[in-house]
Amino acid sequence: MFDLRRREFITLLGGAGAVWPLAAHAQQGERVRRIGVLMNLAAEDPEAQRRVTAFVQGLQQLGWTDGRNVRIEIRWGASDAERNRGYAAELVELAPDVILASGTPILIALQRESRSIPIVFASIADPVGAGFAERLSRPGGNATGFTLFEYAISGKWLELLKELLPGLTRVAVIRDPLITSGIGQFAAIQAVSPPFGVELSPIGVRENEIERGVERFAQEPNGSLIVTAGSTAIRRDLIIAVAARHRLPAVYPFRYYATNGGLISYGPDTVDPYRRAATYVDRILKGEKPAELPVQNPTKYELVVNLKTAKALGLEVPPTLIARADEVIE
Repeated sequence: MFDLRRREFITLLGGAGAVWPLAAHAQQGERVRRIGVLMNLAAEDPEAQRRVTAFVQGLQQLGWTDGRNVRIEIRWGASDAERNRGYAAELVELAPDVILASGTPILIALQRESRSIPIVFASIADPVGAGFAERLSRPGGNATGFTLFEYAISGKWLELLKELLPGLTRVAVIRDPLITSGIGQFAAIQAVSPPFGVELSPIGVRENEIERGVERFAQEPNGSLIVTAGSTAIRRDLIIAVAARHRLPAVYPFRYYATNGGLISYGPDTVDPYRRAATYVDRILKGEKPAELPVQNPTKYELVVNLKTAKALGLEVPPTLIARADEVIE
């Protein structure tokens, strides 16, 4: 079995101080609610652990404790379409009161199985454009939640690269062309590229596409990388390693890239939406409808600069960029 069952889930969260007795029973007369969770990352991924921990701790703060008045069923898709479909069907079969969906492919899989079970999503880039919501203020349907970011932020990544490398003329963009957010992010970068005088080269997200595409791109000078958000996350270690091997400066969408050796990251706090998702799950469990809960945008963005990586690449990071950084890794 690929899924992380309840015992393993409890072990996973134990390091965060969230431990519940497996044999706990609801207090007499108290109804035990059921929450499904379908994550897009693998169970052993530290980022996935942080997200789920934030969600469960958020629920605890609102009075929902696993093993007492709620039972949490968690599954891990690990960016695998077949697993997504299988676990979506499995969770829907359990008839939970609400499901937390992490990422666009997860939400697609769940809505294929049910248009009636309430869903709270996180890490979705464009819920209206993707057809998950009628509008942000009143989504309609059975899903609402928290967006990943607006596409306009993608242009900021190119701006950061030009600030770091004024002579930059070529940029490879690693994106997923099969999902709406991958297309949207690349289009946003294209829209702002003319004034910067750079040529864009798209690269796919499969392992062989990343390795071969970056190798070909690195054969010519004055190049750099932009890594978009999405299914790239599951291959972030590979992407960071390939960029280092070919000595290509790169900008990434989230902090966990920079803390793992990436040069620069700019994007939203990826854990905060899961903490906030607990509030919507709470409201749904208390009777509110997802159709009437507005979709919310990120509230926290962070710029992280890894000076250790810059030194390895022989780059001098402008003081103005360092001064704006929320975190500097030395």
